[in-house]
Amino acid sequence: LSMRYGRFLALDGVSFTASKSKILGLLGPNAAGKTTLIRILTTYLYPWKGTAIIEGYDVTQDPSSVRRRIGYLPENPPLYEDMIVQEYLAFVGKARGLSGIGLQERLLWVREACGLTSIWRHPISEISRGYRQRVGLAQALIHDPPVLILDEPMTGLDPLQIIQIRENLRNLSKKKTIIFSTHILPETEALAEEVVILNYGRIIAQGTYQDLINLVREK
Repeated sequence: LSMRYGRFLALDGVSFTASKSKILGLLGPNAAGKTTLIRILTTYLYPWKGTAIIEGYDVTQDPSSVRRRIGYLPENPPLYEDMIVQEYLAFVGKARGLSGIGLQERLLWVREACGLTSIWRHPISEISRGYRQRVGLAQALIHDPPVLILDEPMTGLDPLQIIQIRENLRNLSKKKTIIFSTHILPETEALAEEVVILNYGRIIAQGTYQDLINLVREK
């Protein structure tokens, strides 16, 4: 994948594979190209060159099929603050094509999986940053996608909230492929089974966390 913004080359020939039922971390400093990459994978942006295949579907040729198979949590979750949590997630579920018993089952599942019981009937405007991240994760999971893509999911969380979100993601990775971005090295160490390191739009290293440690030791 390559992406230009005018003369600025944001991505330069980025290529990698995310293994099924594993967590892949995109690690790099701010402006490394992580968010641009995620926006291409989630079909928000059309690449300048190249493409990506998600669950067998090309993001440039069949974006609608890709969207049905991914859950996306941007850095700032798209929450409607005048809605209560239950109402908002039901709205997202309906937008994703769910209805009736199927919708109710998924609402119950995300309520338990994301730890939302205590704020289920609270207005989103009144809940904390940590709970907003959980609601954002719930909206990404409401349609039970096989691929979950998260942009800086730990931003603004306190240490206890980070531990809880990590545990949620580890449990989810047993059945889903998860890609998350971060600029914080300990996050990849704590969570990622595979790592892709970006800098100035290029991949400078990739592999398992142990592979990268061995690479540093060899140098």
